[in-house]
Amino acid sequence: MDFIYVKRIRDLREDRDLTQQQIADVLGTSQTMYARYERGANEMPIRHLLTLCKFYEVSADYILGIDKDKKI
Repeated sequence: MDFIYVKRIRDLREDRDLTQQQIADVLGTSQTMYARYERGANEMPIRHLLTLCKFYEVSADYILGIDKDKKI
């Protein structure tokens, strides 16, 4: 199962030189679970999607691959 959000959340993190642990801390989850989101092994809960949108200042449509524009 390959979802566009898997690539987008990894790219957003790497573009800012952040570790998976740092993002896991923002989400209040473990690094292991966050790594599973980035691999597409687990679907990311909506609450985490909303947190990432606020953290990265991008729209949910961008992360989900509906829109190419990052702006909210």
